Amino acid sequence: MSRFSSSGPSQRQLRVGEQVRHALSDVIQRGEVRDDVLESTVISISEVSMSPDLKIATAFVTPLGAADDQAIIKALARNAKFIRGRVSGALKQMKYMPEFRFRLDTSYDNMQRIDSLLRSPEVARD
Repeated sequence: MSRFSSSGPSQRQLRVGEQVRHALSDVIQRGEVRDDVLESTVISISEVSMSPDLKIATAFVTPLGAADDQAIIKALARNAKFIRGRVSGALKQMKYMPEFRFRLDTSYDNMQRIDSLLRSPEVARD
């Protein structure tokens, strides 16, 4: 019987995901991606989840101050190959450059919903 569970990501996936998140944040923050939708929005990358073979990187993003979150995700997906090329310099040590997928981060919304439930009078009474 193994001591290690295979239910969660490995240490390597977590470490590489954090390196990819930093490189991705740098490219987006410097404004290297020329897209009208992205230039007018501040984008926060909260997490990058790596596949077990490290060939797919799923970036969870939160557009700050954007009217249409899905337009930001579509713009990032449109520019994924360009972003992949720009990030490759910072990730030279990787054997394969990962393919980027962008998803909307809903964890903040979930935290706010749980917080409001905990502060509700029905729960406070208990």
